[in-house]
Amino acid sequence: MKGLEPSVDSPVNANLPSAPTLRRPPNKLPRPNETCWCGSGKKYKKCHEELDVEFLKAEKVQLEAKRIRPGRLSAIRPVPSFIAKPDYALTGTPSRSNARLVRTDEEMVRMRRACRAAAQVLREAGAMVRPGLTTDQVDAFVHGRTVALGGYPSPLNYRGFPKSVCTSVNEVICHGIPDDRVLENGDIVNLDVTVYLDGMHGDTNATFLVGDVDEDSRQLVQVTGECLTLGIGAVRPGRPISDIGRAIETYAERFGYGVVRSYCGHGIGDVFHANLQIPHYFDARSTTKMEVGMTFTIEPMIALGTWEESTWDDDWTAVTKDLKRTAQFEHTILVTETGCEILTQEP
Repeated sequence: MKGLEPSVDSPVNANLPSAPTLRRPPNKLPRPNETCWCGSGKKYKKCHEELDVEFLKAEKVQLEAKRIRPGRLSAIRPVPSFIAKPDYALTGTPSRSNARLVRTDEEMVRMRRACRAAAQVLREAGAMVRPGLTTDQVDAFVHGRTVALGGYPSPLNYRGFPKSVCTSVNEVICHGIPDDRVLENGDIVNLDVTVYLDGMHGDTNATFLVGDVDEDSRQLVQVTGECLTLGIGAVRPGRPISDIGRAIETYAERFGYGVVRSYCGHGIGDVFHANLQIPHYFDARSTTKMEVGMTFTIEPMIALGTWEESTWDDDWTAVTKDLKRTAQFEHTILVTETGCEILTQEP
């Protein structure tokens, strides 16, 4: 597998690329009497309208034929009794909690351990990705490696989720359940790893290329990584949470991409999903001020087409409505006096 650019561990990139020349009709098409999107200066109805209709029809047929379908699940993997477990491990129901948003120094010592463990597991799992591998094999590795590090795989039985990692392929936005489907040459796959260790959760994910991937998908993955970098760069104490989504959405829209709105970042610590929400698009209602000591995730989900989603019958797997591909990157961060610290990266 070829490495991704930019690395999710990179500092904020000050020299981001300009938006590319369009290779397909834009997501928002002009009205018939408006100027065509191609720059010809002609009215849309006399230029690209008819071609776009045919293009989109053909693309829909192709996407439907290649859509991801659910496979068979293996048995739920056990966790040894000596591993400390979160409150939902047995019941599947996390306790209601008004968790504090600001961590103490002692909590941060433990949280850094959990976050670094999650970063290690993600890196090692990502190195496995190749054509012919099943997502269930990824799950088996993540489960075993997490336990070997003394942790509990946080997704396991969280609200009944049956596996230890989320594996989201191609048009799957998030919460893909590992199964016996084989990763194919040209796929992209997001691995979402969360580790519960020393009473704290560390949450991170990245999208990986499977073999020889087309240029549109490569660009999507790269831009999504850059969106995460820009979102992290917007973190400042005293500023509203909405700054994060503004930075992400502004950049993604330069490429004609959709920013998924149904899922967002979240507060995290001793609770997997705390009440604080981090939208990845600009939402003027997100007025909560960032405070020194806050810990939360930033995890933009960026789509080649629409941001709208639908959910499979398993009540977990979310896919783009138009079946176009989507990518995601995530870090858990700590707000500091001067900005933030990325917790989910290895030294």
